[in-house]
Amino acid sequence: MRSHPAPSVPDSAAYPPEVEAFRAGYPFPLDEFQLTAAAAIAAGRGVLVGAPTGAGKTVVGEFAVHAAFHSGGTCFYTTPIKALSNQKYRDLVERYGQLNVGLLTGDVTINGDAPIVVMTTEVLRNMIYADSERLRTLTHVVMDEVHFLADPSRGPVWEEAILNLDPRVILVSLSATVSNVEEFGGWLRTVRGKTDIVITERRPVPLRQFVMVGSRILPMFSKAAQNPADQHVGAVNRQVLLAAQRAEELGRRKGPKRTEVVGNMLEAGMLPAIYFIFSRVGCDTAVRQLLVDRVDLVTEAEREEICSIVDAGVGALSQQDLKVLGFSHFRRALSRGFAAHHAGMLPAFRHIVEQLFSRGLLKVCFATETLALGINMPARSVVLEKLVKFNGEAHVDLTPGQYTQLTGRAGRRGIDVVGNAVVLWSQGIDIHAVADLASTRTYPLDSTFRPGYNMAVNLIATKGLEQSHRLLERSFAQYQSNGAVVERAELTQKRRLDLREQRRALEQLVQGSTEDFQAVVEYAGLRRKLAHEERRAKREALEDRQVEVAALLRSLAVGDIIALPTGRNPMTAVVARADGDPRNPRPTIITEDGWAERVAPDMFGNTPVVVGHMRLHRGVERNPKRQARPVAANLRRMHVDKPAKLKPRARGGSSASGELRSVVQAHPVHSWPQREELCRAGELYLKAERRLEFHQRESADTGHTLVGTFDRILALLAELDYVQMGTSPSGDPTAEVTMEGERLARVHHESDLLVAQCLRRGVWDGLDPAELAGVVSTCVFENRRETGGELHPPTDALEEAINQTLRIHEELRRDEERHRLTETREPVLSFATAAHQWTAGAPLEYCLQAAEASGAQLTPGDFVRWCRRVMDLLDQIKQTGYSDEVRAAARKAVAAMKRGVVAIDA
Repeated sequence: MRSHPAPSVPDSAAYPPEVEAFRAGYPFPLDEFQLTAAAAIAAGRGVLVGAPTGAGKTVVGEFAVHAAFHSGGTCFYTTPIKALSNQKYRDLVERYGQLNVGLLTGDVTINGDAPIVVMTTEVLRNMIYADSERLRTLTHVVMDEVHFLADPSRGPVWEEAILNLDPRVILVSLSATVSNVEEFGGWLRTVRGKTDIVITERRPVPLRQFVMVGSRILPMFSKAAQNPADQHVGAVNRQVLLAAQRAEELGRRKGPKRTEVVGNMLEAGMLPAIYFIFSRVGCDTAVRQLLVDRVDLVTEAEREEICSIVDAGVGALSQQDLKVLGFSHFRRALSRGFAAHHAGMLPAFRHIVEQLFSRGLLKVCFATETLALGINMPARSVVLEKLVKFNGEAHVDLTPGQYTQLTGRAGRRGIDVVGNAVVLWSQGIDIHAVADLASTRTYPLDSTFRPGYNMAVNLIATKGLEQSHRLLERSFAQYQSNGAVVERAELTQKRRLDLREQRRALEQLVQGSTEDFQAVVEYAGLRRKLAHEERRAKREALEDRQVEVAALLRSLAVGDIIALPTGRNPMTAVVARADGDPRNPRPTIITEDGWAERVAPDMFGNTPVVVGHMRLHRGVERNPKRQARPVAANLRRMHVDKPAKLKPRARGGSSASGELRSVVQAHPVHSWPQREELCRAGELYLKAERRLEFHQRESADTGHTLVGTFDRILALLAELDYVQMGTSPSGDPTAEVTMEGERLARVHHESDLLVAQCLRRGVWDGLDPAELAGVVSTCVFENRRETGGELHPPTDALEEAINQTLRIHEELRRDEERHRLTETREPVLSFATAAHQWTAGAPLEYCLQAAEASGAQLTPGDFVRWCRRVMDLLDQIKQTGYSDEVRAAARKAVAAMKRGVVAIDA
């Protein structure tokens, strides 16, 4: 155990009284590193604890909770995922009582004013930006699994919180063992002040490494290294090498059957086990295999207890939903002592699995790597079926850090003398490489911090331009920037390799012909150019139409009757209140069915037509909504000469798109039978080519720093009136957040600026709750795998809102390209119908079918997760200060979505 700078003190009498009082509350003796870290916290210093999985880091976090609680302060205990927050909340409630512990996870708020609050890190970051009153009494913050700041998508939130947290707050950071812990600790000292680094490499339950070849479970290392603590210096066991060689000679390609693996481990006394399979389908298939082979791992008494817990856990679900969810199959597997655990499962099902496993009632859990992150699932052994996993883009080898994290789940403190890690042999596995992987105990922690739009307006609002620049310069990303040139060069090289890979894939399809390769790339480029031209033409046509509509709306007088573009037999409306605004006229109309509301130019895809006039008394103009019903009745009785048909949308086109379409259709590749498959490969090649060009430009850009990116973000935000740039009396540049910027500051989302632009321009106004949920889902949803479905929005209003959202995204994309910023992710449409139907009250089975028909491949667990993500963004829309109409629709949408499988465990 190493400790920096405070030396470890073995004499218990040397520890402060509060540490001794805390230690007395545990039934087992605390380790030296735990006591050393607790003493540092008691002395008012922050700590960074680096320790292996299962070593007991959370005890240090629990001392911070103890110190804050007994000194009258407040402690926030933050975790990277909601499942960990829920688990920690239950642990702390058991110790401190329900009244003293709160939980904040975005969609759940329990006792938020308690002196101890468990939360996700995003919630803490948002509280800091909002300058919450709760921060006034905050004395301690625990950041559990702080190495999560290396996560590409959510890691930056951790740095934001660390950098913006008040310096007086004691920060307790708990990390898995990382190789550059001193570098990370040095940065924490720089930005947080006094911080002790406490490191231990000792596992409380030593880990033994095995390889299973056929039915034989063999030690990975030779007898010279049978002490698990010393295995990293031992030679590979010769028996393993001989067994692998023999299996190769016999022509065996696959590893042992999963049923046999479980049986062998049961016989060897290695259960309970977590059996990692890096595939949801693989986990579910393994459960079916054990059911088919009639594997039974529990006693009758255990089976009775399991069934009781399972039935209680699904009590809130209907029989219809349980049938759709395959509950009988799930229950039968659990009753035999095994189950799957992955992100595609319903949260309620996952919680049941976790509960049963933690109570020792499940003997085998087939899991994806999601189970490796902190969730307490005590196992004697861990099985790794393969050492390759899919990272979202390609199948890649496990890193030493991932291997350490996965195998670290083995060994139950106070129950097991040793833990067991078992790698299954199959053809192609290099035993020496496996041994190297098992011997490498650490991995580096690299910052993924980057400025974004929401961060920019929040920093400007809370710190001003100069202080924002200083904060970015103090980030861990900048702290590590000495190697930035090398990192950019490596990234450029990766893009080169990606380009070569896409070229090889395309060449294989055209059988290596250079002429055919060039023809396909040319054809794919023409198709892309045609798609851009058609979008541009449609956008320009829409803009021209909006100018025409604005001119008409500006000219309307009170009493004018207009025919609305609603298709056959157009609906009529009368102008109740005129508006001559030269930029954005928004007169109030009353339709023939009694709807009274303000309308804007971008609400119409085609131009309304004036068809008559009627007299209105003054009370109508003063309060159109109160007078809407009698006015609508009078309007229906009037005979006006309106057109028989008025198209709801004007079609756009251009001569350029027509010419390009002719060129595409005349191209030789257009008539090839494999045209679509070849074109997809050509598009991937062109995309890889563009990425390489982008990174080459970035590498040559001397201004490529966090501050430089931040300033380019501000330049775009200034163009869009979210910030106002200026100059101080001394000549220094300044920036102020506008009213629109204040609204953007409350949108914490990956597509924050796109969402803000859609709300600001009113393209989501006028939607009912289900339609709003549908269009919001396009900014949230990410498809794991396209299935080739087609989108058929249930209503014209939803279809128009989606089209308007796509148009705004295209405008934003061009702006970002011009400012050399990372492009906002394109909206994904394939969950929109399912989100709409669920919000409208449709049953789960129907919604899953609607998602599949639209091209979304969803399990019930995926469906619940994406619904909750949509609800989270809708909750933010309620707080943004845009129109009362859209906020009311968002509030109703959240209430409507929170039912059935989505509401349970929310």
